Amino acid sequence: MFNTESYELGSKRSVIRELFEYGKEYAKIHGSDSLFDFSLGNPSIPAPNCVNEAITEIIRNEPSVLVHGYTSAQGDFSARKAISDSINRRFGANLSPDGIYITCGAAASVAITLKAVCERADDEVMVFAPYFPEYDVFIKNGGAIPVAVAPDENFLPDFEDFEKKLSEKTRAVIINSPVNPSGAVYGEATVKKICAALSKANEKYGRKIIVVCDEPYREIVYDGKTVPYIMNYYDDAVVCYSFSKSLSLPGERIGYIAVGPKCSEERRLYAAICGAGRGMGYVCAPSLMQAVISRCVDAKTDISAYEKNRDLLCGVLESIGYSFVKPDGAFYLMLKSPEDDACAFSERAKKYGLLLVPSDGFGIKGYVRVAFCVDGEMIKKSAAAFAALFDSYKNQCVAQDLPRT
Repeated sequence: MFNTESYELGSKRSVIRELFEYGKEYAKIHGSDSLFDFSLGNPSIPAPNCVNEAITEIIRNEPSVLVHGYTSAQGDFSARKAISDSINRRFGANLSPDGIYITCGAAASVAITLKAVCERADDEVMVFAPYFPEYDVFIKNGGAIPVAVAPDENFLPDFEDFEKKLSEKTRAVIINSPVNPSGAVYGEATVKKICAALSKANEKYGRKIIVVCDEPYREIVYDGKTVPYIMNYYDDAVVCYSFSKSLSLPGERIGYIAVGPKCSEERRLYAAICGAGRGMGYVCAPSLMQAVISRCVDAKTDISAYEKNRDLLCGVLESIGYSFVKPDGAFYLMLKSPEDDACAFSERAKKYGLLLVPSDGFGIKGYVRVAFCVDGEMIKKSAAAFAALFDSYKNQCVAQDLPRT
């Protein structure tokens, strides 16, 4: 009666969303003061003042048909020009407005791009673990097969595994940096190694592999780190972007696809993206938000609160004895589970009011994701819960006369 794959996706939420919904019910019963929800990457920093000012100005001064009416399917020209001009100023990419397709957030950008580029039944799209779980959904919806590359101890790509898995079936590689869920940042050396491996594979297999760079967290980096712009390192590159994090607008669903001007058959690729957007119903992104972006494209939120939260959380966890890799970007931290089963650890954490996302859905075992885009006071209050959770494992070892780790 129904599409089986669609039913499976719709009948069960992602683990992240399940935890988020569990938290709302928990708060109703036990009160919000005893809940420490680190499940959802929902920006906690207000949007820059220019966003609200732009919305007010547009609504007051622009004709209603321009504020609430349709734009061109691929986005209003002025918004696309504002985006391409910004990219060119910042990165020297030589993009034109006709290389920009405005979308309902980065999720739509990635889904459209994969639908556009995957062409054969055995196409493979590579992802670097740990990775955003919805990539599996987007890849399969594009008709391709996801292939995960193992990480090293710092959550950067294991290049031996990467090169081994590249094949004549590889159609695209998704790069997400800063990484959701680890907060790792791919520096220039890492990006160059990825591009060198791809260039070698292109020559070997006679097929252009496309890099899909998903970068909604580009602006959220710490300690002087920078994120290389992929088009300056690899010709066949598409950038998928969202303003949900840079402008704290996750609920407004506004982003874009930028097709590299040096892409093989760049005009045909852009047309395929327009066609995929049409086929999936992703046309005419919200017109009000397009007008806002035209005015605020270079604005950024103040990420100092995220950096303060990162340092606060790391201090709490380190003082207790947890193992983790300090993130260089985004607002996530991967915490090593005291037991092999991260799902069991996540379930035990609930007893202490802690909502932590197990890493199994991110393509690795033995960790939980902690989203620190929260109120800093909640991190301070959660310290006792994290300590009690940690002690419960030590007490278990004592009770069972097991060695402590």
